[in-house]
Amino acid sequence: MVYIDTSALAKWYLNEPRSQEFADWIQAEQDTHISTLTVVEMRCLLARRRRNHELSVDIEQRVFATLQDDIAQGFLVQHSVNDEGVSGALGLLTMLADHSLRTLDALHLSIARQLGTERLATADRVMNRAAQVLGLEVFRFD
Repeated sequence: MVYIDTSALAKWYLNEPRSQEFADWIQAEQDTHISTLTVVEMRCLLARRRRNHELSVDIEQRVFATLQDDIAQGFLVQHSVNDEGVSGALGLLTMLADHSLRTLDALHLSIARQLGTERLATADRVMNRAAQVLGLEVFRFD
């Protein structure tokens, strides 16, 4: 099982640096997991890029529909965010106080830990370092 955060997953749906490397990697994976947080963040990312005139409305809608279809087809297993995940994030922010971990990244790490995964894919350098401190195997796409 591998948990994929939004910064990495965006590379599957959008043409970004290291997108091809991510595409090769995810196609070889058998058990890919995300959370409802990932879906919300992806929706926000797409809307921001549309507002910045990086994407058309049509592409924004098609990309989000493709994400939803990937979840419906079981290519990505989606998990709910619950109070345990939020409490775990609070604990991680305390435990990893020397890292400049952001709120949503702490939530992603907490969810990954709650799921019991030992593997994480990210394109975020801070999350990468924090995940390594937690003993996770990290697949980096930054």
